[in-house]
Amino acid sequence: MSFTKDKPNEPSTSAALRLLQALAQGFSAEALPEAEALSLSRISLAPGETLFEAEVAQPYVYVVERGLLKLHYLLADGEEWIKSFSQTGMFLGSLSALEPGGRSSFAVTALEVSVVERIDFRQLEALAARHPAWLWALYRAMQRLAVLKEERERGLLTLTPPQRYAEFLREDVSLAERIPLKDLARYLGITPVSLSRIRARVRA
Repeated sequence: MSFTKDKPNEPSTSAALRLLQALAQGFSAEALPEAEALSLSRISLAPGETLFEAEVAQPYVYVVERGLLKLHYLLADGEEWIKSFSQTGMFLGSLSALEPGGRSSFAVTALEVSVVERIDFRQLEALAARHPAWLWALYRAMQRLAVLKEERERGLLTLTPPQRYAEFLREDVSLAERIPLKDLARYLGITPVSLSRIRARVRA
């Protein structure tokens, strides 16, 4: 893993600021106030490298500039449970860790060569306290996370494994080819053997 130092970034060169600006456009088409003063770090990851572990202080939000990462829990028996994947243009972060004194509830590991931008959430909160446009951007970001969480719960609780796989393909068929079989199986809540059988039926 490699870092660049925290430094102010131009909105036009920062994936994180471009995403935040897009989220704020429902409130204002103008640039986010003080955006040029926001400091961020750029982090490069090789496949298999961990962005952060579970149960650590992590008061940051991240935007994937490029690449693919998995967000996962480690169960007591050593097995892994994958909650979601994050790819280019998406943001991620542990909501538990954003609380004062909070710690991350899951870990994040790169599946491909990836670059992410990290922003201290406390900076975002300070900007939101001064500017309604920043407050709206954060509200929209949290709303997106809530929708994804609700959709994930619905899939696990109401759909069969073949239905979950079919829905995953409908959302992004190309992503299924980039994720290792064992990781996609863990995300769907089935074994790799079961997923191989489902894939064979779909292809047939």
